[in-house]
Amino acid sequence: MRGQGDIRRILFICLGNICRSPAAEGVMKKMLADSPGGAEDFVIDSAGIGPWHAGELPDSRMRKCGARRGYDFSTRARQICREDFGRFDLVVAMDNDNVRALHALTRNSEDREKIVCLADFFTENRRYTTVPDPYYGTERDFETALTLIEDGCRGLIGWIKRGIE
Repeated sequence: MRGQGDIRRILFICLGNICRSPAAEGVMKKMLADSPGGAEDFVIDSAGIGPWHAGELPDSRMRKCGARRGYDFSTRARQICREDFGRFDLVVAMDNDNVRALHALTRNSEDREKIVCLADFFTENRRYTTVPDPYYGTERDFETALTLIEDGCRGLIGWIKRGIE
């Protein structure tokens, strides 16, 4: 992987790209925009492992949870493709199943080195090792996922900025 200060293009991944990864995309964009230095030097996107929801908006429950916290989750779902590994510096998975699926898509060791799990950047919620998929859960599960995503994005921004200083 490139040096952490060189990370400028980040792709968030979940299973269908309608809950966790579009939320991570929206959270990261807002946190970067609100931070010193802003978001202008960053490209933030999200995608899913599978094509099931391509073209759809994020799950309405996640959009509702995000709106309550001041986020806009309005990007359309898409499926990851091998070429994304060439377009992004870091590919951030929400869980270990996503990591395994991503490894199966990689073209080489350089691609594999770009894959991380968002939980690697948790600072407040270290008892979690992934961002659990809230899709079949309750509103509380969406709130928990969003809290974990916020924690992971804060940690990821801190890690990147430490590499810049």
